[in-house]
Amino acid sequence: MPRSRPLLSFHFSPSTGRDAGILDEDPDEPPRGWFHYLPLLTLLLLMVAPHPSWLLVLVNHYLRTLHSSTSFIVHLLVTYTLTFLAFSSLVVCVACDPGPISLEKATVHREAEDNGRDDLGLREALMAGPDDDDLSPVKWCRKCWAPKPERAHHCTLCGRCVLKMDHHCPWLGGKCVGHRTYPAFFHFISSITLLSTYIAIVAGRAFWWSFNNPNSVLDNTTPIHELFLTAAGFVLALVVGSFTIYHMYLISTNQTTLESLSPFLLLRYLPPLPVSLRLSDPPMEHELSSKQRILVRDAHRSVQLYDLGWQKNWAQVFGWNKPRGWVYRILYGGASKGDGRSFPRNTRADEMLSKLAMRLATADKDA
Repeated sequence: MPRSRPLLSFHFSPSTGRDAGILDEDPDEPPRGWFHYLPLLTLLLLMVAPHPSWLLVLVNHYLRTLHSSTSFIVHLLVTYTLTFLAFSSLVVCVACDPGPISLEKATVHREAEDNGRDDLGLREALMAGPDDDDLSPVKWCRKCWAPKPERAHHCTLCGRCVLKMDHHCPWLGGKCVGHRTYPAFFHFISSITLLSTYIAIVAGRAFWWSFNNPNSVLDNTTPIHELFLTAAGFVLALVVGSFTIYHMYLISTNQTTLESLSPFLLLRYLPPLPVSLRLSDPPMEHELSSKQRILVRDAHRSVQLYDLGWQKNWAQVFGWNKPRGWVYRILYGGASKGDGRSFPRNTRADEMLSKLAMRLATADKDA
């Protein structure tokens, strides 16, 4: 018979005075010094530095040499439109919170005892009713003492949990990329890839023309700028473009970077294993045998928990609910749809996880 209230009840008086903000401020969060912003300043420098050379090439090659004002205007508009898009999404990534974890349901204080795990244990499991999924042990972070929704992770560098955390990026001023900033992040790297590719192609064609028509070149410095822009654009397009293609794959399969690179995150979603295995629930990576770890790594390639098909996957990240929402997507990327706390699952996910659990249970017996 279902119970309407938790098995155990713990009452805590609301905090007052100096302790009132204990749930809002994490004393373990590392202080952020000026050096944390050095990668961001380097990124801004890399984005701005090529523009004097670019303007010189456009003026000397297209206006003064080829006398083509149309080409000059087109290249100017394209490059500075892409530059504006890159800067707009970068501002969103740096200024916006990647995905705050609400502390409204956190009505407990820190305990002195810590067993080294990130999630709470028996007491919170007993407090939770059968339908209180947000209060299950896997859904609580022990480090920042707050609810830990689905696909949220604790960033040790930021000292907090982030909704649908993708990765921690030092280039964004030491911030995480999460549910509220991931579309903007993808918008940024896509804009940089397009901008770098465009500049590399246009500057490369100009350099090739100058190489074949040395007597028509106005000065000897313009080809040097053209060569520099071609090489820099090619390198950036190769590096950032590879990153962009990788994230296109992640979006198409509905994965985050953490989920893609961490196969043992699957252990969080396994059904209960036999007690005879003497594993935690959910099992921890270090508790598995070598054969069991191989099984998890192999299963990780095929078990896509949130893959709904590439169209729905892209719509989940870049869809919009408001009229003309596509305008904001184009301008700065925006935030992902939904609240970032719950996500629809692959219809075959439970079946695949059950098969993995059965194989883990019999792995050492078959050896």
